[in-house]
Amino acid sequence: MDPAPLWVSLKVASLATLLAGVAGVGLAYVLTASRFPGRGVVEALTSLPMILPPTVLGYYLLVLLGRQSPLGKWVEATFGVSLVFTWQGAVIAAAVPSLPLVVRTARAAFEEVDPQVLEAARIDGAGALQQFVRVLLPLGRRGVLAGVALAFARALGDFGTTLMVAGNIPGRTQTLPIALYDAVQAGRWDAAAALVLLLSAVAVGVLLAVGWLSSSPSAAPRGPGLRPRGARSAVPGREAEEGGRSPAWPQGTPWY
Repeated sequence: MDPAPLWVSLKVASLATLLAGVAGVGLAYVLTASRFPGRGVVEALTSLPMILPPTVLGYYLLVLLGRQSPLGKWVEATFGVSLVFTWQGAVIAAAVPSLPLVVRTARAAFEEVDPQVLEAARIDGAGALQQFVRVLLPLGRRGVLAGVALAFARALGDFGTTLMVAGNIPGRTQTLPIALYDAVQAGRWDAAAALVLLLSAVAVGVLLAVGWLSSSPSAAPRGPGLRPRGARSAVPGREAEEGGRSPAWPQGTPWY
């Protein structure tokens, strides 16, 4: 089996997962913590890549990233590279359909965090960024990791969107699913079978990892509690305002 499609796929899928992971976790936090006009539109647009056919999604990206589009002209003038029919374009093409998987799983994990924990952090003086970094991310990490794993598998297996945007250039943009299509078209059944087994093994491994993350006990504390027993408040004088109370806090709480 030619190893070139494997390396191209690993590079494209890894960078696409990083891109979808950062954008997806940020969107999940905004949709969980904020109420703003047009929130429903943002939710619909975020989920749209899961419903649109890959060729339609690829066509939209082709028009958006093309050399004649405003974004394509800006990227070429700024970075000296055209995104269409390049591995950079393949990264974007693989990241877009992976994005909803991160958003949905991370958002579900954030919404399961006990609101009293966030309220306790806010009372102790934590701002929105601190609440996100030190409370939501640690407590929702299993959901976030599950979403990232699913996004990697989706990016690795993307065919239609990547083919529309990046084409089929051996050694440059030819990923494993596109190489599989080529092998079948050329009647190279042994190569096709090897590629099928490899992609199937990755998919099964990701599903097992997601299942393990979903079944593991959550670290999120439940019930009333404001901070670990005996811990000092982040706000000077808060203990006096609270009448010297020191409510129980489950051991192993990963913040404060």
